[in-house]
Amino acid sequence: MAPTKRTTTPPPPVENGDCKPCGGTGNVPTTVRVGRKRRPVGQQDGLCLNCFGAGTDPDA
Repeated sequence: MAPTKRTTTPPPPVENGDCKPCGGTGNVPTTVRVGRKRRPVGQQDGLCLNCFGAGTDPDA
């Protein structure tokens, strides 16, 4: 089997400076798991670890 050529494109620039994971809200959904088998039952809001809740992209 011949090796495949993989190219990665850089992410598009953010026009308004919003954080990509949270979309500028500062919150991201976090899965809540319960029980012995740790089954997912829902989601709750969690702090965005990319921007620490500020909502702006730290790399912009």
